[in-house]
Amino acid sequence: MANLLFNKWDLSEVEVSDLGLVNYICLEENDVPHTSGRHVKRQFAKSKVSIVERLMNKIMKSHVNSGKKNKAYNIVKEALDIIHEKTKKNPVQILVTAVENTAPREETTRIKYGGIGYQVAVDISPQRRVDLSLGFITNGTYRSAFKNKKSAGECLANELLLASNEDSRSFAIQKKEEKERVAKAAH
Repeated sequence: MANLLFNKWDLSEVEVSDLGLVNYICLEENDVPHTSGRHVKRQFAKSKVSIVERLMNKIMKSHVNSGKKNKAYNIVKEALDIIHEKTKKNPVQILVTAVENTAPREETTRIKYGGIGYQVAVDISPQRRVDLSLGFITNGTYRSAFKNKKSAGECLANELLLASNEDSRSFAIQKKEEKERVAKAAH
């Protein structure tokens, strides 16, 4: 039997094209993406949590949805349905492509040397790249959903579609480019 997310989408046909993120975008899933936090106490175990559940967990980070897994579940499910209606493609593939496109490769860190602090460009680990990408996507969703008639699911679907197409209107793409531009200036 195939691995179906929400009993609709086959995860075995989803491919990760960014070789640096292959081990960090988990696509092993059963019917419901909910692990009940079994990964929390082990270092680097969140790379074994499905990318869909990690998106739900990022949605729960805001003060409005804090701890409301069922609400986050419904937002993501609605967004995936909308993406499927618009594109007729596997929405999880759109999510994976959006994460790959919005994951920055460089950022800056502050170094203090002799009482003087300055910024130095550093490469980002794959785990942090995925975390930043999901954070950018959810922040863009919150910004577009705030004081808007659209539901959070519609805004998330729109953000994922824009990010997967590398559209400059996407908040996540803008944040990625800003982070990489600052890192380039610090070389």
